[in-house]
Amino acid sequence: MRPLLFLLLAIVSVAQSGEVKRATPADYRKLLGTLKAGDTLQLAAGVYERGLPVSDCHGRADAWITIQGPDNGVAEIRQAQVANCVELRQCSFVALKRLSILGDGPDGIPGLAGVSAKGGLENRVHHILIEDCVISGWNTSQQAVGISTKTPAWDWTIRRNLIRDCGTGLYLGNSDGTSPFIRGVIEHNLVENPIGYCMEIKYQKPRSDLPDMPSEASRTLIRHNVFTKNDVPSPDGDRPNVLVGGFPESGPGSGDIYEIYGNFFWRNPRESLLQASGRVSVHDNVFHDCPNHAAIALGDYDLPLRLAHVYNNTIHSALRGIRIASAASESHAIVGNAVFAVEEPLALHRSITRVEENLTGSVAEASKHLADPASLDFHPLPGRCEGPPLDLSAFQSDAGFDVDFEGAAKGDRRFRGAYAGPAKPGSWRWQRGVKP
Repeated sequence: MRPLLFLLLAIVSVAQSGEVKRATPADYRKLLGTLKAGDTLQLAAGVYERGLPVSDCHGRADAWITIQGPDNGVAEIRQAQVANCVELRQCSFVALKRLSILGDGPDGIPGLAGVSAKGGLENRVHHILIEDCVISGWNTSQQAVGISTKTPAWDWTIRRNLIRDCGTGLYLGNSDGTSPFIRGVIEHNLVENPIGYCMEIKYQKPRSDLPDMPSEASRTLIRHNVFTKNDVPSPDGDRPNVLVGGFPESGPGSGDIYEIYGNFFWRNPRESLLQASGRVSVHDNVFHDCPNHAAIALGDYDLPLRLAHVYNNTIHSALRGIRIASAASESHAIVGNAVFAVEEPLALHRSITRVEENLTGSVAEASKHLADPASLDFHPLPGRCEGPPLDLSAFQSDAGFDVDFEGAAKGDRRFRGAYAGPAKPGSWRWQRGVKP
């Protein structure tokens, strides 16, 4: 029986691992329609000029379908027609890795997206991984997007991508609130130089009842990204670096939350660095260079502000540090932040009363507490940014509540701001690159 058992295990292993299919620009479109659960489509280096339409493509939780570029060289995906470059339709458990998804810049076909899932309720696209890709040149206008979802989308992971020179870097959800983006993970990306938003996640109306769509309370994690803008104005109106909208006030999704931590928000001369409604926990981020607005702006921008937890952030060189314009109906806390602002470090609605152990001061005073703000080193100086241990018990359900911007344990929690102590050898120094 033992040889038969080994044979059966081998057959199961092969079934789960699938087949590696090697493609070139000449035959890749034909092979796209043959992918089954567990398969990998390995693209050779070259220019793929007819886009990447991925339709009716379903892996499994234990057997994803992967479409990936080569280990050496570049698989450059382009779209010469009036269509989005990578279009996902009726897909699940699909991974896109190591692809260069390139538009034609300002002179390209207007309004297209690098990666798109559209179609509203008629299209189900869930469990998608976009990893180690370059998505660039989708900037004919602010309406051109690097990654766009306009259909209910859940369990997407967007990781370690370079998303640059797009009208909007990531636009997740639809403008009418009917296509929720649910339980996503957006981590370790560099999103730079958009015309409008680096990322916008739209507000959500009450959700339709779709098969397999999460109904329990869940969280979308936005962590360890670099969101940075340049000085170029948008002809369609100024936009913050990141905006996240509210969740339904009852029913599925009403208990969802955005946890935003470990990110570097860098430069916005015309708007806030982060704007949010609904239910948000914002902690252990660094915000820098927002001379004309609040670095963090929370309020009733689309749907009401319900939960506002803001703790252990470092904010430098903003007109205002943290602005909360509305009452948070469920819970609020402003705890342990280090805020150095031009005018007001904290501009809070009169109902915001849990404001504890924040270090505040002017931009000029920052150099007394931070290592070298002029060269973008926001670690605390030895013996600075310290005080009594912080009470973080209200935040224990947060994924990263007890680690700092660099992933170090907060220990006795005596530090204010995003760092649990002065810089150590190997600390990441600010740059326009992916945060390791």
